[in-house]
Amino acid sequence: MSQRLADAGYPVLLPDLFYRYGPYGPFVPRDVFAGDFRAVLGPLMATTDSIKATANTGTFLAYLDTRRDVAGTKLGAVGFCMGGGMAIAAAGTWPRRFAAVASFHGGRLATDQPTSPHLSAPGIQAELYISAAENDGSYPSEMAERFEAALADAGVRYRAETYPAAHDWMKDEA
Repeated sequence: MSQRLADAGYPVLLPDLFYRYGPYGPFVPRDVFAGDFRAVLGPLMATTDSIKATANTGTFLAYLDTRRDVAGTKLGAVGFCMGGGMAIAAAGTWPRRFAAVASFHGGRLATDQPTSPHLSAPGIQAELYISAAENDGSYPSEMAERFEAALADAGVRYRAETYPAAHDWMKDEA
């Protein structure tokens, strides 16, 4: 997706969400998802969360501000899986910087954890697009209802769509 946006002429920043883990990969998605992907990716995923990701966002925004090929101060963010929640949380933490955020098959968007992305809803000024799957244990319908209620209560402009698919449905390289 990043390459597609860059090929269309947009500046793209693709952060390494797992840098805290140390050296890893490279991974071939088809191989990882053919086996026990949680055993491979779980240790990397355990090194980050929405709070840590939003803490990094300030550094990313400062870097983008130095780029001549970035016009204006409003940005968009796209996140897949756990990155969807991170993009949403970043929009809530840095509301003046994000105009639009898209979450594709985002998981755990409304939990009881202090890192839950729905807690950032009151700060969000960006318009959100939430794309979910019918068969997704990381984002069941009850969670979607809780997440959308938080957005509605905060007055966030959003569109949520649920597709007849399973989690990770739109990643063509898996």
